[in-house]
Amino acid sequence: MKKILLIIVAILLNACISASIAVNTNGSSEKSNPETSEQDTNTTSSAQSKPDILIGKHERKALEQEPFGTWFNKNYEDYEVDIYTVEKIAPYLDNVSIKAFMGTWCGDSKRETPNFYKILDAADFDYQNLELITVTRAKNTPEGYENGLAIKRVPTFIFYKDGKEIGRYVEFARETLEKDILAIVSGAPYKHSYED
Repeated sequence: MKKILLIIVAILLNACISASIAVNTNGSSEKSNPETSEQDTNTTSSAQSKPDILIGKHERKALEQEPFGTWFNKNYEDYEVDIYTVEKIAPYLDNVSIKAFMGTWCGDSKRETPNFYKILDAADFDYQNLELITVTRAKNTPEGYENGLAIKRVPTFIFYKDGKEIGRYVEFARETLEKDILAIVSGAPYKHSYED
């Protein structure tokens, strides 16, 4: 009788141990927490391994959160907007849409993108007219958002009016970010930093 009880206890113990081990998607074993659902586990693991690089279409809030918020929020706060020039920009932005290509790995993007947002905020820009596209180091996305747009350097901010490109800001200013934007949206002669 004792042997039977010992066998039953051993079987139950083995079953409990087997139930507490889960195989993850990589094929390795890890202890499961009975108080954590599968969804919670995925959220926790993705929170612990946040990407260093964003790729694809994103909202501004993605840049404001860690690990990107470290540079985005600081550069945004530190930038002093040229209000005089922004007041001239604002009336031209009514029918303008923008595609903003940047890299979260890129020093120029880390400098210019927060400043760009601060200028647009000061101009009361309608963000429904902005697409933020973050690219790989090869300046592309899996979805091909950059296809046909000749994105060679980042950041590249492309301005459109009535669906037609009216100009683009590439990597750094000819004069200042505000004055370059004003030239583009007002239709004044403008060539970006890599045009002759």
